[in-house]
Amino acid sequence: MQCPYCEHSDIVKNGSNRVGTANYRCKGCLRQFVENPKNKRISAQEKQLVDQLLLEKLPLAGIARVVGVSAPWLQNYVNKKYETQPRTAKVSVKTTLNLTIECDEMWSFVSKKKAKYWIWLAIDRNTREIIGVHIGDRSREGAQALWDSIPDFYRQNATCYTDFWEAYQGIFPEDRHQAVGKETGKTNHIERFNCTLRQRVSRLVRKTLSFSKKLENHIGAIWYFIHHYNDNIRNQLRFS
Repeated sequence: MQCPYCEHSDIVKNGSNRVGTANYRCKGCLRQFVENPKNKRISAQEKQLVDQLLLEKLPLAGIARVVGVSAPWLQNYVNKKYETQPRTAKVSVKTTLNLTIECDEMWSFVSKKKAKYWIWLAIDRNTREIIGVHIGDRSREGAQALWDSIPDFYRQNATCYTDFWEAYQGIFPEDRHQAVGKETGKTNHIERFNCTLRQRVSRLVRKTLSFSKKLENHIGAIWYFIHHYNDNIRNQLRFS
C-alpha cells in the first residue's frame, strides 16, 4: 500500500472512520486515508486541467467526461471559482499620449432567451487589452457602468470609438467620442474580440445548450476568460 498523497510506503493502521472503514496513516506526510475510497480524490493536476478546459468552448458535462469527475463536484468547483473572480480588469500602466479605445456591446442571455443581458466591453486599440466590462441591460445606465469601469487615465485622455447606439451619447465625453460605422474599421478590434469571446466561452454561443442558468456564473465565466485573455496579452507585450 502507498500513501495517495506522497506515495510513501510506510503505512500504519489508524482506527476507523465513522462508517467503520479502516483508516491508515502515512508516516511520511502524517496524513490519514482509507484504502479504495468510494469518493474519488481530485488531484491538483486534474483541477489544473479543469481550469484550462473552462477557457475552451466545452460544456461542463463535456469537461466532467474528459477529466473523469462527477458533475456535482465540477459544478460546485466552478461555482466557487467564478465567485472569486475580480470584477475589474487588470490593466498595464501606460502614458497618456495617443490613447484610443473601442467600445461595443454584445447580446447574451441567462436561463432563457427572453432574459437578455448585454456585455459591454472596452478595448485598448494599441495593446488589445480589455480595459472595461459591464454586464447588464442596454440602457444609458449600462453605458454609464461601462464608462465607470474604465480606468481614470483612459477616461481623462483617450479618444473613444463606438457604434451609433444612443446610450453612449451624453455618457462619453463629447469632444473625445466618435460614433462610427463598421465600414470605417475603427471598431474592428472590439468586434473581433466579441467573436473570440463567443468562440471560447460556450455559454455565449448563439445556438447552444450550454447557456448559463445563474447570472452569477454567467458573469464569473466572462470575467474568468477576460482575466486569462489580458494575462496573455501582457505576456506578449513583455516579450515583444
